[in-house]
Amino acid sequence: MAGKRNPWGKPSGGSGGGDDGGDGSDESPAGGDDAPPPRGPRNPWLPGGGSSGSDRGRRSANIEDIFKNRGPEGPRRRGGGGPGGPNFRIPQRPGGGSWFPIAMIAIVAVWFLATSLHFIQPREQATVSWLGGKYSRTLNPGTAWTAPWPIQTVSVENVSEIRRETIGDGTENLILTGDQNLVDLSYLVRWNIKDLVLYEFQLEDPQETLRESAESAMRAAIAETDLDTVLSGAGREQVETRVRARMQALLDSYGAGIAVQGVEIARTEAPQQVIEAFNDVLAARQDAERNLNEARRYEQQMLAQAQGSAAEFNEIYSQYRLAPEVTRRRLYYETMEGVLRDTDKTIIEADGVTPYLPLPEVRRRSQEAQGPTLTVNPNQQGGQ
Repeated sequence: MAGKRNPWGKPSGGSGGGDDGGDGSDESPAGGDDAPPPRGPRNPWLPGGGSSGSDRGRRSANIEDIFKNRGPEGPRRRGGGGPGGPNFRIPQRPGGGSWFPIAMIAIVAVWFLATSLHFIQPREQATVSWLGGKYSRTLNPGTAWTAPWPIQTVSVENVSEIRRETIGDGTENLILTGDQNLVDLSYLVRWNIKDLVLYEFQLEDPQETLRESAESAMRAAIAETDLDTVLSGAGREQVETRVRARMQALLDSYGAGIAVQGVEIARTEAPQQVIEAFNDVLAARQDAERNLNEARRYEQQMLAQAQGSAAEFNEIYSQYRLAPEVTRRRLYYETMEGVLRDTDKTIIEADGVTPYLPLPEVRRRSQEAQGPTLTVNPNQQGGQ
């Protein structure tokens, strides 16, 4: 290990391996002023790596020395700073001035145009407020100028759009009816903005106010109606009309700036807990309605038959008044014909008519008694 050097330039072994560079192979020869300078530890941060030829005037490195010769792509030659290095400067104008004022003026101009010039569409209106709070004016469709943001704030709304608010859709919404029944009901409210200033500045949350007004008006209308009326089509139309009128009155009293265009009931069902019993009741009512319709149909048939018989009697009576004797005799004959048409008896009043045996009647009676068949010889008439 003798004669080897450590990274700092000192002997690594031998008799002269002290820190003071004493005796050994590194001992300086006597000769006066031409002797080489004493070796010492090299500084890796100095240019040239701290070799023996450049160690004169050795000093500690600072941060300026480290980054002076290094750019974003690694070490560069001394004095040649590249892009992004310490010598980078913003390009100047041809006259020698800076581009910074012009860039700031351009940014301010774009900001002024973007926040001061407004294009309002035909179906829209806009409200202008100072510093986002105090109302200033209303902008109608067209092009308008305002103070830049945040001095003036512009809020644009489509006042002609019909908006929809659904209540009770997907959730259970139980309402008590006038006959103390519960109904699960969902409905749709159609509305638009009537007064944009009131809509923007009068209420904190106009849509929530609309929902609460709709629920209040619907519960009041259902409480005045029985269950059958709510479930029927005609009853729904009456409820929808009353709800719309009450909602508009409430919103006008609040100054909401909202116009209710219509209310549509989408679903009316019984609560889930009693849905089976409710279906049974509906089935029984349908059966009762069907039986009632059949009774009414039978009533119409009997009434039509009675009216026909009365008309026939009136016609016969008019003929009877014209010829009473003839009509009376014809009625008598027709009546007796109807009575005696299906009988087996023959009544004869004239003299000299030979009576005959009622063979069909005898045969019929014998069949009813299930007895032997009676055989009569036609030549033996004396015994009868």
